[in-house]
Order: sequence, then C-alpha cells, then structure tokens
Amino acid sequence: MVDVKKIVVVGSGLMGNGIAQVSLMAGYNVTLVDIKDEFLDKAFANIEKGLKKSESKGQLGEGVTADALMAKLKRTLDLASAVKDADYTIEAVVENMKVKKEVFKTMAENSPAHCILATNTSTMSITEIAKDCGRPENVIGMHFFNPVPLMRCIEVIAGEKSSEEAMETGMAVSNSLPCLRGNRYVAKVLIDRPGFIVNRMNAPGQIYLSWVFDQAKEKQIPWNQIDADGGHAMPMGPCELCDYVGLDTMHHVMEYYAETLSPNFKPGKVISELVEAGNLGAKTGKGFYDWSGGRPKIDKSQKAGLFDLQTMMAIMLNEGCRILEEGVASGFKIIDDANMAGMNTPGPFGAGKKNFEAWSKLLDEIADKTGAEYLRPCELMKSGGFVKMRK
Repeated sequence: MVDVKKIVVVGSGLMGNGIAQVSLMAGYNVTLVDIKDEFLDKAFANIEKGLKKSESKGQLGEGVTADALMAKLKRTLDLASAVKDADYTIEAVVENMKVKKEVFKTMAENSPAHCILATNTSTMSITEIAKDCGRPENVIGMHFFNPVPLMRCIEVIAGEKSSEEAMETGMAVSNSLPCLRGNRYVAKVLIDRPGFIVNRMNAPGQIYLSWVFDQAKEKQIPWNQIDADGGHAMPMGPCELCDYVGLDTMHHVMEYYAETLSPNFKPGKVISELVEAGNLGAKTGKGFYDWSGGRPKIDKSQKAGLFDLQTMMAIMLNEGCRILEEGVASGFKIIDDANMAGMNTPGPFGAGKKNFEAWSKLLDEIADKTGAEYLRPCELMKSGGFVKMRK
C-alpha cells in the first residue's frame, strides 16, 4: 500500500470541504484546490467552523486544536502544482464527465507515480473517468455521503483497471477518516456498475414512486394522503421526502438510470411537469407542497391506500439480489450495513430472509400494474438463494 501523508482535494464545494475537514482530523496534510479564490474562502471558513465546533465538543483528540489542524491546510488554484508531491488525491468537482476527465488527466500527468487518484462521483463510471488519464490502474472511486463528517459510509469502488494496491490504499485511507456520528463504515465495491451499492439499491423505488404519483394525479388523490400511506415508519412521507431531496435531483437520477439500467426508469408525468415548471421542492419553496413558510404541516389522518412501504422493501431486496448476482458486493451483510451507514435506514436482507417468497409475488403484481418489467423479481430473489450466500 501507498504510505499516504499528503492528500489533495480537488473541488471545495460542500462535499470537498467536508472531505478536507475529515482528512485534517485524520492527521493528513491537505491541499484544497478550486478554480476561484472566493470558493476557497468559503470552504476555509466552513472547515474552520466545523473544526472549532468539534474542538468544543472534545472530538479532535487530546491536545489537538482547530488552529493546529488549519495550519496543515493549504490552498491553490493551480492543480498541476498541487499534486506534484501528493500521495493521494480526491476529486469532488461537478458531475460532468468532460470536466472530470480533464481533472484526472492533469493529476495523472503531474503527480508522482505512486499517487492514488480517487473520484467522489456518486453516479459516473470509474472506468470511463480513468480511461484517458494514462494511469487507469491508479484510479478508484471513493464515494462519500453528505454531510461527510456525519455520514458513516464510504464506498471504495474498483474500475476495470484499478490495481489491488490502489484499492487497498483507498480502503485504508477511508477507514482512517473519522466520523462524528459513530464508527466509519467502508464498503468495498468489486465491480464498477451504475449507482455502486447504496444508490443502486435505492434507485428502483423511484420507478414505483413515479407511478404512484401519476396514479394519484389521475385519480385526484391529494398528496397528503400518499404521505399518510407511509405511516409512522417514515419520518417523511414519499411526497415530502422528494420535495426535501429535490425533484430535479430525482429527475436527473431517473434519467441517468434510464440510460444505464433500464428505460423503465424514465420519469413519469408528475415529476417531469413539476421540474419543467421549476417547482423543485424545498429549495424553490414549492413542489408537491408549499415550503415558503418552512417545513409544511401535513395532515396524515386519511390514507389513500396507493403507496405501500412493504413494496418499497421488496423492490430494495430485489435490487440487492441483482447487486449480488452481478458480483458488485461480496455478500448481503455488506449491502445491508452500507445502506444503514449511508442512508440511516436498515437494508432489506434482514426482513427479506423471511419474506422473499411473498415479496416476489408482490413484485410480479406491481410489475403487472406499472408495466415496469425491471421490477420483476430476479432469480436470486425468487429462489431465496441469497440466504445461503456468504454474509
């Protein structure tokens, strides 16, 4: 493995400054790179604020101060010079393949031969990002969850040409990074497939949700009744949660999976119309609900009987089984644990071991109703074969 002492973080937005903060807390020397000083100014202020808060809570370790850690943080607009003595780089720029490829080419051409080049992409192919940089064996995925200091999960992903040394170094660095809310959990992703583990397993539920929204509009069912269907098991019902995450985000993700996994992911009428109208949810003040006065108060006294949480769990189990069939993860416990660490919700396999037969029938019914063949149970789910697989 590479002996990592200096980390370069490229991109100083929300994810980038969070990555820089936990890297400093782990004891690394860190250089933060961006294209404008104003971006770096904002990032430095956020990092210092985060470190001082941690210091006040005694989370930095005995004798360690925020000021001492900030002294180990450098900044530059010049990526080529920043990586000249780097041991490890983490790219956290905009989700644009052309931009990412340019960043990786510059890093590969100017960093030492031993330097590991990681990308924090949440969706894009690690293999494609690495393809033209000249050192694809050094490139890995390192997917953090937001906010980085608080969310426990990191997925370390192998591209087609990633070396074992690069992967093991990525695992070691990831495990060294502190989390302020429990122990860090690092999931090793063996094959570069869309969505990796956590996002992939949660993606097909959006096919079902999009259908539910379209059905509700067609039958003139109020959105609050759909949220009531979620019951107390969901702190936010489906409509409120989509508003909170951002309907544009949901639309973008569904379009991506429509291209990479199945046309069944194509967004439905309701989602598309809301996005086209600029009603993106909480961020714009309006989506399914009016957010202009803060979080909406939703009457959940009457259920529509249209959305079913058990169906969502069945869909997750099916996708988890597909992840196992494809060899993306080595066992179902990794998938469950990664989901808990990345989404703060239990994975589907615990309950799925007892319910896979009933849930398989449920998925066939949902596939018939929605016309989405992608939701049909795969062989591993129908057979329950995952129960006998290694954890």
